[in-house]
Amino acid sequence: MQPENAHQARLLTSLRFGGAQAAAELAAQVSLSRSKIGQELARLQELGFVERAGKAASRGGRRSGLVQLSRRLRFVGIDIGATSLDVGVTDGLLDLVAHTSEGIEIKDGPDAVLGRAVDVVEEMRAAGHLPGLHGVGVGVPGPVSFRDGFTVSPPIMPGWDRYPVREYFAQRLGVPALVDNDVNLMALGEMYRGLGRSVPDFLFVKIGTGIGCGIITGNRVLRGSNGSAGDIGHIAVHDTGPVCGCGRTGCLEAWFSGASLSRDATALARSGESPELRELLAGRDVLTAHDVGTAMRHGDPLALGLVREGARRLGTVLAGLVNFANPAMIVVGGGVAGLGHPLLAEVRSELYRRSTPLATSSLPIALSELGGTAGVVGAAGLISDHVLGGAAAP
Repeated sequence: MQPENAHQARLLTSLRFGGAQAAAELAAQVSLSRSKIGQELARLQELGFVERAGKAASRGGRRSGLVQLSRRLRFVGIDIGATSLDVGVTDGLLDLVAHTSEGIEIKDGPDAVLGRAVDVVEEMRAAGHLPGLHGVGVGVPGPVSFRDGFTVSPPIMPGWDRYPVREYFAQRLGVPALVDNDVNLMALGEMYRGLGRSVPDFLFVKIGTGIGCGIITGNRVLRGSNGSAGDIGHIAVHDTGPVCGCGRTGCLEAWFSGASLSRDATALARSGESPELRELLAGRDVLTAHDVGTAMRHGDPLALGLVREGARRLGTVLAGLVNFANPAMIVVGGGVAGLGHPLLAEVRSELYRRSTPLATSSLPIALSELGGTAGVVGAAGLISDHVLGGAAAP
């Protein structure tokens, strides 16, 4: 189900971003006559895209009837991480109707992970959250050929190379589907419902198991020529260092990420250099970035040192991006962003020190307000743009 012409697509876009409106307001926006706007809205109502929404406030004369997106429109956003699966259901305005999260292992392979995602969608349907299903957006933690709808040599996803993720969901659920890198979708989520709504150009930096960057320019995702734009985790910050998941040394991700914090904190605990971390490790195999945050808040100087040193390296990389792209904002999200102010303060300090004054004169750096829902909102937004706009998504 998609709009039948460009006029209908523009009407749906206006209703999504502007809410309920009178036919006369919509006619002015799309330059249609009163009779033509009536025909197009009637057709959109027949197709199930729009519905009547009562009367506008009185301005002294006859009150105009309002039109809004159908309350039965539903889009599903699926955010697949290295160790997590998030599934969200939104309405046509991208307000979350339902959201669930559970642990998975991306290394279990596409059949197991995608099969579980479909099962969760069906569970949400059974719970009554999906009176209809109009499209599915999917994010995965690796490079994606957006045009082809599959992953390409993803470093942390063995068995996923060129797996037809888009076709899998389209066939299993019988609706349009799109797949993109998870960080791009988190950036879209911020653009639709987060801090990014206020600016047309910004960077979204995800610090999780790895590190990635979603680039929004002119309210569109910059994917590059083959979908690999924003892969900042594999920018070299040193000629030597820990071996990265990609097989090279010196990558930012190998120096600072959820995985590297786990590695370095566990080493400090086992060596006994950090009594606080050693206590947290008791009875466990490895520590996590969350444990580093706990030790840091308890005053452990070595845990704080891990965060500061990693944040400085991230700030150095971001300074290069700021000097090059001149974004209006940087939003930081992902699980490691939960380390909070010490992380952000160090990133700011290094970035401002290394960037030109003009590029940073009015550059806010803030934590995501959407938290764990940015990916599912962005995924739903991606597919809703495709369905409601009747064309390629941004």
